[in-house]
Amino acid sequence: MHPAYSVIFFTTASGAGYGALVWLAIFAATGTVAPTTWTGLAVFALALSLITAGLLSSTFHLGHPERAWRALTQWHSSWLSREGVAAVLTYIPTLLFALGWIVFETYEGAWMIAGIATALAALVTVACTGMIYASLRAIPRWTDATVVPVYLVFALASGGAAAFTVFTAIASPAPEWAWAVALVITAAWALKLVYWQRIDNAAPVATAESATGLGGIGRVSLFEAPHTSDNYIMREMGYRIARKHAGRLRIIAIFLGMAIPVPAFLAAGFIGGILTTFLAFAGLSALAAGILVERWLFFAEARHAATLFYGTDTV
Repeated sequence: MHPAYSVIFFTTASGAGYGALVWLAIFAATGTVAPTTWTGLAVFALALSLITAGLLSSTFHLGHPERAWRALTQWHSSWLSREGVAAVLTYIPTLLFALGWIVFETYEGAWMIAGIATALAALVTVACTGMIYASLRAIPRWTDATVVPVYLVFALASGGAAAFTVFTAIASPAPEWAWAVALVITAAWALKLVYWQRIDNAAPVATAESATGLGGIGRVSLFEAPHTSDNYIMREMGYRIARKHAGRLRIIAIFLGMAIPVPAFLAAGFIGGILTTFLAFAGLSALAAGILVERWLFFAEARHAATLFYGTDTV
């Protein structure tokens, strides 16, 4: 599949924003972070900015962005629509949670209920994002059982890293937060390695023979291209990346997304002062770069069943 940069930005930015909201709810529930106006303004502004920017960028990939609102009406059959509905509904408890934290400097009572609702709504929205791809049977690599969990755990990893980094600039978050972020980052990449191993060793779901129905007479190969010029299917679904390049990019993604951030956040939990902010920012920057590469590969390595009619042997 052709990697759409607007969709890559959407899934990474909004995922980090929703992940940050989940971390806020968790630490509010455990009392790890004191609710102050400045911390609330900083982290809620960060989370909502990432979410809103991501959602807006997703419309850039549409042929008619002005009609995007109509997708909300198809929630009974479309995961894209369900994601849109969930994203809109998530703003309601989030703003209430932010109101208690920022204005009244508390997350007790009803404000805590809003925080829990915020976390649940955020997780549901990210899960719907993952299901948009996991439900597409025409792209077998996206239907793997690890796709939705990968989206969820990367959202938690990036959201936790972003929220912790902001907190270090205006407060002194508990060191357990940094260590928890390092643990989630490690879990995210471990799960991604499982995904890569599964798609690399998965048996073909469809072949040129099964797609054309001509398998009974022998091996099917492309004699002549269906079109004499480039078309939409080949531009959007016929993108290919060589295995050797994909392997190198996987290594780069792991190096940026795990080899740098994990030690950085582990160290940030032990060191105080301005150095903590520096380590957290370095870890966050590397993690963001690694996730962008990972998400680009998620699209670039996908093979659409339609390409079986354009020379691909198996998907």
